[in-house]
Amino acid sequence: MSSPLPGPIAQLYRPSLALLTDLYQLTMAYGYWARAMHDREAVFHLIFRENPFRGGFTVACGLHAAIEHLERLRFDSDDLAYLASLAGHDGSPLFSDPFLDFLGGVSLTCDVDAVAEGTVVFPHEPLVRVRGPLLEAQILETALLNLINFPTLIATKAARVALAARGEAVLEFGLRRAQGIDGAVSASRAAYVGGCAGTSNVLAGRLFGIPVKGTHAHSWVMCFETELEAFEAYAGAMPNNCVFLVDTYNTLEGVRNAVTVGRRLRERGYRLLGIRLDSGDLAYLSIEARKILDAEGFADAAILASSDLDEHIITSLKEQGATIAVWGVGTRLATAYDQPALGGVYKLSAIRNREGEWEDRVKLSEQAVKTSTPGILQVRRFRQRGRVVGDLIFDQRRPLPIGCVAVDPSDPTRRKSIPRDAQGEDLLVPVFRKGRCVYSIPPLEDCRRRAAEQLAEFHAGVKRFVHPHQYPAGLEAGLHQHKTEMILRTRGNQA
Repeated sequence: MSSPLPGPIAQLYRPSLALLTDLYQLTMAYGYWARAMHDREAVFHLIFRENPFRGGFTVACGLHAAIEHLERLRFDSDDLAYLASLAGHDGSPLFSDPFLDFLGGVSLTCDVDAVAEGTVVFPHEPLVRVRGPLLEAQILETALLNLINFPTLIATKAARVALAARGEAVLEFGLRRAQGIDGAVSASRAAYVGGCAGTSNVLAGRLFGIPVKGTHAHSWVMCFETELEAFEAYAGAMPNNCVFLVDTYNTLEGVRNAVTVGRRLRERGYRLLGIRLDSGDLAYLSIEARKILDAEGFADAAILASSDLDEHIITSLKEQGATIAVWGVGTRLATAYDQPALGGVYKLSAIRNREGEWEDRVKLSEQAVKTSTPGILQVRRFRQRGRVVGDLIFDQRRPLPIGCVAVDPSDPTRRKSIPRDAQGEDLLVPVFRKGRCVYSIPPLEDCRRRAAEQLAEFHAGVKRFVHPHQYPAGLEAGLHQHKTEMILRTRGNQA
């Protein structure tokens, strides 16, 4: 299902979003311009350093919105007027008029490569590579991180929840507790990519074509004298959408009331779709509710459960024999409750000098995991006899040797030899060339399918929630050696 045109960003945010950035991006841009180095070609990569939720994988998401933002990137007159109003500590304008005139003419001319939405990815692998004029590439940083980090986090959480549900439907119910309007809309879309079957978020349904689901709340039941009367009234109004929330007063009595109304629906040519449990001992109540429904001839009525679910609780409920068939997951999914940020970063890795030659760059840190990787990077996934065997991060300017070795960036003693007969697939694909979009955006349904198909390729140990297997994804040995030499040289020069 493809989203309608214009895209969701244009529908939700009519003005320019060029100011969706941190001030330091613009102060650096001003500095580059003032030093006449703004048009030097540079390369940046967007990466993350650890899989979220202490897991073994991550699901890339957010590219569609990033593409739309890049296509619309312009500083309009209102943006420039605002920037002109900013002052430094001495009260004089922060930006000069000539720079603002220049900024008003900026539009995307960069090359952008990215990993397709729904791709399973791993730490240190670039999700986005930007190559182009230094000033342009710099001012893209904040928006790209904003548009990629959160959706990737939520898509990963949704994939974990869907794995816990073991093929049963998961519905995203997080709108009311999500972080604002865009947090909710972005979460609904990303959750669908990650594996949810639908959402309660009607706006997301309109924007993205996601199936919307929902029936009634406790307040409906409380508006009537009895629960039975409430169910009858709802069935009278919406006989084709009857999933009754049964735990307002007494859950199992609520199931019996649902059965009573279900019989009347059947007489009218409709059917009781199911019941929803939202509190109490969900394992016990679902088992008892299933007994009542089956005994009364409603074996096809589904039991839906909500109540602060996540992948760990769903796993536990299944181990206890719960008979829940549909899982409504809200707060802990839409807010990524146990890890609220992915921690993606955007780092300069190469820049041309004034003679036009590439000079690699590395950012140092006392923590090895935070030291950046130099070069113009690509990620290649290798398969042998249809099975994934490892990912290799390499500098695409240098030919790969026969018999590659992947070195773990966090632990150089962990190495993986790539089989010589393995077939490789490059994960970063062209999205923009010289500022023009060359990427055919797939329908959202295809992104969701890609995530499911990719996850199915990986060993169960990678998808385990507790102490998952660490999939081999690392730097090509030559790149690792080059990085190590640069680190030692840079430390010596900075001493």
